Amino acid sequence: MSDYILLGTGLILIVLGIIGCLVPVLPGPPFSFLAILMLHLSRFGQFGDTTLIVLGILALVVTVLDYIVPVWGTRKFVGSKYGMRGATVGLVIGLFLGPLGIIIGPLVGAFIGEMIYRDDLNYALKAGFGSLLGFLTGIGLKLAASFVMTFFFFREWIR
Repeated sequence: MSDYILLGTGLILIVLGIIGCLVPVLPGPPFSFLAILMLHLSRFGQFGDTTLIVLGILALVVTVLDYIVPVWGTRKFVGSKYGMRGATVGLVIGLFLGPLGIIIGPLVGAFIGEMIYRDDLNYALKAGFGSLLGFLTGIGLKLAASFVMTFFFFREWIR
């Protein structure tokens, strides 16, 4: 019975891991890694120590990079803290507007933040684009890591 509870918890965590790559409040890759651990603790899957360590490091590195990459993107394109904060607010608002809102929200938010900081249209557009690029890169990294862990989860479970 407990094996089925671990499996069910793992399946829920795998789904939350993918969703968490798109929703900033949920930590996607750590959830995906927890799903791997749940399966490992059940009779349905046994991962090697090396696999668990590598996937754990992957989840940790991608989670840390998710905080660094958007800042790097904004700074690379001469953005300020206003742009980064605006991108975050735009993302939160964009979550309520569907998938397109998740993409456009940070761009518009960064643009507005930069316009508040410095009333220069070209500057704000450039910084907004940098913020969007950094944000999308972070999402891509998280999705790649979570999909890799999802692949390992299902491969081990089906085996």
